[in-house]
Amino acid sequence: MSMRSVLSITDLSAAEIEAVIASAIELKAEIKSSGRHVAPPLAGKSMAMIFDKSSLRTRLSFEVGMTQLGGHAVYLAPDDIKLGVRESVHDSAIVISSMANVIIARVSSHEDVQELAEFSSVPVINAMTDLEHPCQILADLQTIYEKFGRLKELEIAYLGDADNNVTNSWALAAGLLGIELRIAAPAGYEMSPAMMKQAKTTRQSNDPATAVKGAHVVMTDTWVSMGKETDKADRLKALTPFQVNEKLMSLADKDAIFLHCLPAYRGKEVTAEVIDGPQSMAFPEAENRLHAEKALLLHILT
Repeated sequence: MSMRSVLSITDLSAAEIEAVIASAIELKAEIKSSGRHVAPPLAGKSMAMIFDKSSLRTRLSFEVGMTQLGGHAVYLAPDDIKLGVRESVHDSAIVISSMANVIIARVSSHEDVQELAEFSSVPVINAMTDLEHPCQILADLQTIYEKFGRLKELEIAYLGDADNNVTNSWALAAGLLGIELRIAAPAGYEMSPAMMKQAKTTRQSNDPATAVKGAHVVMTDTWVSMGKETDKADRLKALTPFQVNEKLMSLADKDAIFLHCLPAYRGKEVTAEVIDGPQSMAFPEAENRLHAEKALLLHILT
């Protein structure tokens, strides 16, 4: 078995990302046509799922995905282990990896997932931290490829709060794949300088129209993420001009699609007309978490 953890999207090469996406599309076609994978490749394998944040898509996609691949998933809720509180990350990593074949971790601190990987004897997958969200980006890329049949020579626009895990992973992936990422964020909500230094093909401004003009993909995210509720009023005031609406979408390429990693708040970061309209692929994007994560599991376990 390969000992290959994926904590950052940059733990995969451009060729590997493309291979994972191709595999995800094949797995999706197989499950759609027959309702199952004919020869479940992870039969007898177990996956430990460490969560210290609530989740809909992440838990569902990984747990269902492992089942479809013939394996078994064990969900470890926040109160089950109290990672780093009741028991150290070091000790938890050793114990869990002695019983499971792979660990996925949706945790607040990126340092925690790094420590898990350091002391685990099996691969660890970052299922979301405060710094990166690589599995979301794989699903996004799969969705984009399904629409356009390519990833090269595409222009991606992201609007809103740019200092978050999704934009960080997107900026790194864009650099690997040669995709132009254009970010529009209000002052004080831009991507961190440290991340911008690593983002080879990312451009940043404070003008939504400039970012969206001619873009093939328009993305946004919730304005008030978990843990940032105390700043809600200030966030809504600053981010309202960056709402994705029909007027803004009209500036994008005529075949442009809209993506949102969800949960979405209609009337805030996006209007109902956009997210529920014909250009939206937000819900196929959510489903693709299942297929992209299955492909990633196969990539590191077989």
